[in-house]
Amino acid sequence: MKRLSKKEEEIMELFWQNGPMTVSELRELLPEPKPHQNTISTQVRLLESNGFLSHTKEGMGYRYHAAVSRDEYSNTSIGRIVSHCFENSYIDAVSALVKDDKISVDELKELINRIEKEN
Repeated sequence: MKRLSKKEEEIMELFWQNGPMTVSELRELLPEPKPHQNTISTQVRLLESNGFLSHTKEGMGYRYHAAVSRDEYSNTSIGRIVSHCFENSYIDAVSALVKDDKISVDELKELINRIEKEN
C-alpha cells in the first residue's frame, strides 16, 4: 500500500470520519483557505487510482467512499516502519518501545493478557 502524503491523509481522515461524500461535500469540511474544487477533485481521483477511495454514480456526479479502512492503513504503516527500522522484527520494535519508555513493562503485560483472552 502506498504511503499517503500529509494532504492525502487529511482527506482520507475526513472520509474515515464522515463516510461517503461528494467532492463538494468534502470541500465544505476542509479548513480555510479552501482549495479550488478542481484541486480537490484531482486529489480525490488520485486517491481513487491508488486504491484508497472508490465511487458510486450519483446523478451527474460521484459519491466517493473509503476503500481502505483507517485500521488497514495504520497496520500497513506500522509494518513499513518495522520492516525499515527493525529488519521485520516486531519483537525488536516492541523492545525499542520499552527501552525508550514509550510503553512500560506493566502495559506490556496488560497487552499480553488482552491478547491471551482474545485467543
